[in-house]
Amino acid sequence: MATEQRIRTFIESELLVQGTSDDLGDDTSLIESGVIDSLGVVKIVSFLESDFGIDVRDDEILPRNFESIRAISDFVASKAAT
Repeated sequence: MATEQRIRTFIESELLVQGTSDDLGDDTSLIESGVIDSLGVVKIVSFLESDFGIDVRDDEILPRNFESIRAISDFVASKAAT
């Protein structure tokens, strides 16, 4: 499964209220739309570390890295490349 799809599946199953996934595009702002809050970011970080085997440092937990599914996917790709 592609990175973006794995992230989408996690967000849909763990963070979204049932029935709200139809409007969740790859570039939808997860923060502005209220899909994620600070606890949601912690859950996503934990998921990324366990499922993708990356280490997310505190200084990397920035809105630009968690703004959308695409931003998270790009962040994972940049971590995997190092």
